[in-house]
Amino acid sequence: MQIQDLPYSDPGVPDARSGPRLLWWLGRNQLGGQCRALLWGMLHFASVCALPFCVGLAVQAAVDRSARRLALTGVLMLLCGTAIAVGDTFLHRAAVTNWITAAARLQQLLARKAAYLGSALTRRVAAGEVVTVSTGDVEKLGWFVEAVSRFTAAALTVVVVCVALLVYQPALGVVVAVGLPVVAFAVLPLLPRATSRADVQREKAGRATELASDTVAGLRVLRGIGGEDLFLDRYRRASQEVRHAAVRSARMWSVISALQVLLPGLLLIVVVLRGVQLAREGRITVGELVTVYSAVMVVNYPLRHFVEIAMAYSFSRPSAQRAARVLSLERLTDVEGSRATELPGGDLFDPASGLRVAAHGFTAVVCGDPDMAGRLADRLGGHAPEPGPSVLLGGVPLDELSLDQARTAVLVQDKDPVLLSGTLRELFDVPASGTVRAEDALAAAQCADVLEALVQGSLDASDPMDARISERGRSLSGGQRQRLALARSLVADPEVLVLDEPTSAVDSHTEARIADGLRRLRSGRTTVVLTSSPLLLDRADHVVFLHEGQVAATGRHHELIGTEPRYRAVVTRETEDEQSQACAMEAAAPPPPQERPDLSEGAPLLGALEPLEEIEESA
Repeated sequence: MQIQDLPYSDPGVPDARSGPRLLWWLGRNQLGGQCRALLWGMLHFASVCALPFCVGLAVQAAVDRSARRLALTGVLMLLCGTAIAVGDTFLHRAAVTNWITAAARLQQLLARKAAYLGSALTRRVAAGEVVTVSTGDVEKLGWFVEAVSRFTAAALTVVVVCVALLVYQPALGVVVAVGLPVVAFAVLPLLPRATSRADVQREKAGRATELASDTVAGLRVLRGIGGEDLFLDRYRRASQEVRHAAVRSARMWSVISALQVLLPGLLLIVVVLRGVQLAREGRITVGELVTVYSAVMVVNYPLRHFVEIAMAYSFSRPSAQRAARVLSLERLTDVEGSRATELPGGDLFDPASGLRVAAHGFTAVVCGDPDMAGRLADRLGGHAPEPGPSVLLGGVPLDELSLDQARTAVLVQDKDPVLLSGTLRELFDVPASGTVRAEDALAAAQCADVLEALVQGSLDASDPMDARISERGRSLSGGQRQRLALARSLVADPEVLVLDEPTSAVDSHTEARIADGLRRLRSGRTTVVLTSSPLLLDRADHVVFLHEGQVAATGRHHELIGTEPRYRAVVTRETEDEQSQACAMEAAAPPPPQERPDLSEGAPLLGALEPLEEIEESA
């Protein structure tokens, strides 16, 4: 796989049972790139480690005054230099390719999982953790995948050097063969502590990222309630904790790096002392001493990859665990569906609450608990993220339909809809019936001021439909974003439209006009509005009141206001004390006098009719 071939047509099915299994799966899928990096790495490291032998041969040829051997040694050094350059170039190319392709594979898998889970993702995994996995963690996993091939090439090169020194000069080769493994594995006892500190740092960094993302998402609300300083202090404390954890982790890694400098230096001193002693005894030549000395110096280069692979694994292991946790999430229902049928129609029924929505009508649902309303909206859309009985549309369980069919039949707009960046025309480019024009939807949602604001913000857009929307519509107010999302839902024109608090961020005058436009544009379609707004409730054909998750009362708005105290408390925002006082006053008030006319005498009756005659004459 090359970088220019990205993205993958099929990134595969990951082994998300654990972090190490995910790492193994990524490495196995990069097998071709790993082999190429290994071969180029072997060429590069072997050529680097062959230079000391060339230097030793050149020194010995100079001592022996052999011009022929000196020239031959020069040719060998030229070949080694060329091999070093070529190997390093293609090793770097193969390593970077492995890094980018592994990270891209993981990003595709995470993107597909996010699209597969939908809104259920952030309910089961914190938003900050999702951001951490999709940005920093994929880079660390790609780093480990590409570092494996370089480490393998370095380890094989060290083994080859030890064997070559044993053959070339056994007296000093034994010292090097014993010393190099000690140098390579002396830091292993420190790795668990370094890894644990790195884990603590990554955990604290994830918490800080989650806090930052939540703060940014609710910044407008925080400014409204004056909570910016509070959350700023929280993030400041979290960032300081991350800094302290990073310093503690860096201290341990600095100790490991220092040992990687100290121990090879001690080995080099031992080799020199032993080599000088052997040279004085005449057991080795000067060229052999220079060769062994140079080999020990040069072999420090591949030894550094032992520390790098340890660091890469320690940083990628918690990242792999987080990525595996996200990739292992599954939906409660099968998105492919178990029933092949045409789109159903008819009444919408929720067995969990007993709610029944009549077809082709405007039904308003009042819930005292906003969270309960959100869960109800999820159930009404089918394939809910929480376990429970399936909602029926025309007697057909929505969970037995494919996810695409369920979303076509029932469209749910939650209370915090998302606007993607792009033009207004692109925003309305959604699967739709084609019967509702964008202009009509915008007019029904009262978006005239929104269009004006978008045109003013896009200097090069003469047509409002070409005006650009910033990321998540942050340049617009909450009410403007809410009305644009409502217009988008109206353009889709589904058979059943479920709206969760569609006018909670607009003023009462605009809300009244939206209610009229919504009722007019959705005539003949099934519309469910989860709201407690009297303006919307008054225009609904049918109002259903849910108490503690169950249907408690049904009727028209003006009927429920007078007959259901719990409904009145939710709609009018009455407190329990105010509600009890009102009930007490109604109970204590005397009944109004009811006088019946005396029908036995005609005069009083005629007297009662005289005012009516006067009114008729004046009219």
